[in-house]
Amino acid sequence: MKKYNVCVVGIGAVGTEMVRLLKLRNFPVANLTIFARSERQEVIDGVAYPVKVGSPQAFEGMDFAFFAGTEGAKGASQTLGWEAAKRGCIVVDNGDDFRMDPRVPLVIPEINPEALKGHPNFIANPNCSTIIALMPLAPLHRAAKIRRIVASTYQAVSGTGAPAVRELEAQARAWAAGQPLPREVYPHPIAFNVIPSVGSFKDDSGESTEEIKMRKETHKILGDSSIRVGNTCVRVPVLNGHSIAINVEFEKPLSPAQARDLLAKAPGIKVVDDPKNAVYPMPKNASGCYDVLVGRIRKDQSCDNGLVLWAAGDNIWKGAAQNAIQIAEALIKG
Repeated sequence: MKKYNVCVVGIGAVGTEMVRLLKLRNFPVANLTIFARSERQEVIDGVAYPVKVGSPQAFEGMDFAFFAGTEGAKGASQTLGWEAAKRGCIVVDNGDDFRMDPRVPLVIPEINPEALKGHPNFIANPNCSTIIALMPLAPLHRAAKIRRIVASTYQAVSGTGAPAVRELEAQARAWAAGQPLPREVYPHPIAFNVIPSVGSFKDDSGESTEEIKMRKETHKILGDSSIRVGNTCVRVPVLNGHSIAINVEFEKPLSPAQARDLLAKAPGIKVVDDPKNAVYPMPKNASGCYDVLVGRIRKDQSCDNGLVLWAAGDNIWKGAAQNAIQIAEALIKG
């Protein structure tokens, strides 16, 4: 099997999981290089990796570059992404800088691999909550055509990055000790609380940037801008694993049983749906799982041709690092 020179740009929460998943998924790596802002060593699963400072010239001879920017982070792909692409390196960018760029495919390999054809050596990874929502919605859309989506996300603190994980853990310990809750990352305590704000509010629409992303990215990935999308994105005191409640209205009737059958056959989906026996998707079970878990599938009593479902997925794996690696795997496979 041919092997490839691979680099990971950024070694925070997502970059660390990219390194881990390249090994777990047996990606054909000839040489692995990690780039960041400063030289140092990073130990991942007991292996010490040298970290180098990235530059345009550093991408000479690289086959794949995974840009691991945490959601909303700016910088690396803006300054180095196209420089890498110009040098023949295929860039897979986890950040949001180029997702809506008409030159750049926005890809979930199980859903729209055809978008990879004719790529300009630059491919964007969708937002974590978009990926987790569309994994079950896309097979249903192909069967009955979606008219409208209303989603409420329950997003883990790992989506903000490692400092947010440490903040939740520190607040839980402080609460148990009867001490004031330390706070640096979020505007309010996240322990034993929910914060209905993910992203930022840049205009007067009342929508956060995270909510806008889900609508625009859904249109681009499914290739259908007629789908109406409304959503509320909420940060919850969960360490890892996003959950989403989805009400979806179709043009054609689709029963819960038909939906379960379609989803059971869909790649990357695991149906977990026996609520009478307390069996349903939970972020605790989705964390560290390649598949998106789907359950609580039932008729939406508020409209004709509607269903309600609940999905949970690992936002750092399928929602970020894993999806990026799957894009490269799809390109290798052809």
